[in-house]
Amino acid sequence: MNPQHIFYIIIGILVFNFILDKIVDALNAKHFNDQVPSPINDVYDDKEYKKSQRYKKENYRFGLITSTVSIIATLLFFFFDGFAYIDELARSYSENEIVVGLIFFGCIMLASDLVSTPFGYYKTFVIEEKYGFNKTNTATFFLDKLKGWLVMGIIGGGILALLIWFYQETKSNFWLYAWGLITFFTIFMNMFYARLIVPLFNKQTPLEEGTLRDKIEAYANKVGFTLKNIFVIDGSKRSTKANAYFSGFGSEKRITLYDTLINDLEDEEIVAVLAHEVGHYKKKHIITNLLSSIITTGVMLWLLSLFIGNPLLSEALAVNQPSFHIGLIAFGVLYSPISEIIGIVMNYISRAFEYQADNYAKQTYKGGPLISALKKLSKNSLSNLTPHPAYVFMHYSHPTLLERYQNLMK
Repeated sequence: MNPQHIFYIIIGILVFNFILDKIVDALNAKHFNDQVPSPINDVYDDKEYKKSQRYKKENYRFGLITSTVSIIATLLFFFFDGFAYIDELARSYSENEIVVGLIFFGCIMLASDLVSTPFGYYKTFVIEEKYGFNKTNTATFFLDKLKGWLVMGIIGGGILALLIWFYQETKSNFWLYAWGLITFFTIFMNMFYARLIVPLFNKQTPLEEGTLRDKIEAYANKVGFTLKNIFVIDGSKRSTKANAYFSGFGSEKRITLYDTLINDLEDEEIVAVLAHEVGHYKKKHIITNLLSSIITTGVMLWLLSLFIGNPLLSEALAVNQPSFHIGLIAFGVLYSPISEIIGIVMNYISRAFEYQADNYAKQTYKGGPLISALKKLSKNSLSNLTPHPAYVFMHYSHPTLLERYQNLMK
């Protein structure tokens, strides 16, 4: 196989992924006007349902435009030797491979973000604003961008520098050191993300004393779940959409509630949602997902070590000097079909875990409040209640509202 063959395989993968996604999106869009199944037809009244249909259609059209622009820009970059140009630019500043790699990916990320930012701005301040979701302002939007760049530069740049250094020092065995590094980072972030990263973007405050906290603590004591850290995050700073999540282990274990969740739901419904999150912990879903991520990362890095040094990868992208960063780009595209399959499998497992967490909440608390909470959250986010099965199979990490309702009513 010569470099040109690899190049066209890469292009074929990019085009195939795009076409497949658009076919699945189009199938899903055909169901936007379907009648809502009777068990959940109380989520929307007629006016709200029409509003949700407009929201879905507008997002679909917008997604079609953004993804088309993205694939065209990507293909042009490949066909006009964009990677070779950026590589040459980076090497004009330094001969150190670590510095070259950092400049190379810095330029790629910056260019990508400059292209995507106008679309993100339109999505936030036109579409989300139009349907009453947006609560952020322009200053916060761009400040978030700046903070994101800084976090990515420091953390992402540091990890990339170490990966390149491992490769230079150990060659084919670099994947073991890289795996160790990424495993440590993954566990560390699972432990301390809420303490170290979230405060850069949002304010977190302990849930104040009152009936809600009393009910949460009473439930936690009932099921033997040690819970000292219950925080409220100012999600309303950016959006009206609500959420809740569990994070950390041991002494860093915490439940985080969006203030919008507290505003949208009754106390019993909030406790039911938290019972669902406790179910994930009790069923060891968090540990299972963490171990699965570590294992799949190890396999990916091992495969990367087999190909990264092959000059054909660099030559396929019109770069004559083999390097870690160019090889990583080519391998990333070649690996994407495997990554897609892994993602589908993990989504399937995730949906099964959601059923288990729902069942735990029903068994240890109540199913009724969880159903009403799910309906309210779906209504308030204008969720799609009639997705196409293929779209669910490809993209959903949670069962549909109808599926969760039917499971909880058993």
